[in-house]
Amino acid sequence: MALKKWWLSFLAGLFVLLAGGGVWFWLYPDQPGPVARNAAGTVEIPPGTSLLGIKDILSRAGVIRDDIRFVLLVKWQGDARHLQAGEYAFAPRVSPREVIRQLVSGKTVRHSITVPEGFTLNQVAAVIAAGGWGSGEDLLRLTADPRVVGAFGLRAATLEGYLFPDTYFFAKGTPLRTIISAMVQRMLRVLAEEQAKAALGAGSLESKKVELSAHEVIILASIVEKETALARERPLVARVFLNRLRLGMKLQTDPTVIYGLGKFGVSLTRDDLNTPSPYNTYVNDGLPVGPICNPGRAAISAVLNPATVDYTYFVSQNDGSHYFSKSLNEHNRAVARYRTKKEAAQAAEQKK
Repeated sequence: MALKKWWLSFLAGLFVLLAGGGVWFWLYPDQPGPVARNAAGTVEIPPGTSLLGIKDILSRAGVIRDDIRFVLLVKWQGDARHLQAGEYAFAPRVSPREVIRQLVSGKTVRHSITVPEGFTLNQVAAVIAAGGWGSGEDLLRLTADPRVVGAFGLRAATLEGYLFPDTYFFAKGTPLRTIISAMVQRMLRVLAEEQAKAALGAGSLESKKVELSAHEVIILASIVEKETALARERPLVARVFLNRLRLGMKLQTDPTVIYGLGKFGVSLTRDDLNTPSPYNTYVNDGLPVGPICNPGRAAISAVLNPATVDYTYFVSQNDGSHYFSKSLNEHNRAVARYRTKKEAAQAAEQKK
């Protein structure tokens, strides 16, 4: 009899223990996380971190409590092998179940990279280095690697002109090759979209007199990008250069000379304009050998949909805009006029 009572007491105790343990575990997954959080804002899980290591990182960061139930929950859900490394941002007081869901999804923090329109490869390399995405030297090396360039089906010496200016978002530690690929694929998509629009009749019939390959479109767009920052002028500038190509005239555009000589931010001299270079459009006929920067969509669209005008010249009006001319005589008069205004403005400035 005493043995029976003991056995019943044992079973009752075991039941209470199991029930309590069940409640202890089953209430855990959806409990809010700790109130106090660290000041870091994000939590980084290094590759190869064990389940216990992940628990310790999250508990030290204040995302979860230091509780063995986190490990048990991960194993019970079958997610132990599915937790992904990376940098994460968790909402305040997030539940353990949601933490696990986020780690399994791999929804890591994305950081931005902004490439402005008209940046050269060297300038993009500086952006990459400043953002901690890798060394600028590595970017330049990869963008000049024939295997990398050829992988996109391009026949070019480098990827100059093909890193589309935009804002991109990548996880911390994203390989440079992945970043480069995203930029090039974006450029190729934009180019295809603008070519499709032009084919539907957005461009004038006259523009079809100058047939450009896709690569030549990018080259000319890069020149347009550098010649003017005004949206309304891009189709006019594109037309001037297309007219010159059609008429067999030299393009005679300073930005190509600047690029070829690497004389950025310095005024060109007459000797510079006469210095032979594959990019010197004062010396060479036609387009330069490659793009001189990475053009944006507007510049590409301008080349494919140029204005319907007969202009073959333009000159700066010293206020960011340009005066366009049809003849050399008209152009020379405009040059003299705006040169006189510029010299007068400089003299007035010196007197202050």
